[in-house]
Amino acid sequence: MRSIGILTVALAAAAIIGCDRKNANDTTRTDSAVGTAGQADRKVSRADKSFVHEMAIANMAEVELAKLVSERSTDTEVKKFAQLMIDDHTKSANALAAIATQHNIPLPTELDGKHTRLRNKIAKWHGNEFDRAYMDAMVDEHEDILDELEPRVDEKTLAEYKAEMDDRVTGKKAVEQSQLVAIIPEKSDNPVTMSLNEWAAAAYPIVRTHLDAARVLKIAVDKRPRTTN
Repeated sequence: MRSIGILTVALAAAAIIGCDRKNANDTTRTDSAVGTAGQADRKVSRADKSFVHEMAIANMAEVELAKLVSERSTDTEVKKFAQLMIDDHTKSANALAAIATQHNIPLPTELDGKHTRLRNKIAKWHGNEFDRAYMDAMVDEHEDILDELEPRVDEKTLAEYKAEMDDRVTGKKAVEQSQLVAIIPEKSDNPVTMSLNEWAAAAYPIVRTHLDAARVLKIAVDKRPRTTN
């Protein structure tokens, strides 16, 4: 029961952060559009193109994997988590696509081989075995996404944010007791890079709450008896 209680708090936190960040994302995109309009010399680095590709694939994979849940899981909490993945990663994908379109950065239209194989592997299961495979993937995937985001956010505020979140997850500090440290983007003179860094800073806390929720739910799912497919 305590695990599910923690999960509920984590999901609620994700929803709150998502609402707060929506306005921040809108402002960021507007400011970036104004700041870079008409700049014929703006350059898109190979690193920025790669980042957009990887994050677009990651968002696409989260949504595709979550869509399997309605057919293969009977667990209410897993279904709630999956719906959150669809909602949040669709918003994230749309925000990233707006930046990519503005700067003429190509976007992938389908999953890469790695995530296609992951989807096919998870899709073989039903019931508890599906829940195990899905939640394992959710922990791994969100850890990978955070690794991609971290270099694009300010190191100092990120460290403060991590410490604050660790205190909340371990119960040292209640959610209501303090406001989370605001993560700010790593500064860059390149307007394309700066736009992507701003997107990363807005996405990071949402992905972190997804990871915390996934870890809690994985523990609960792993404790259940195994079933055959």
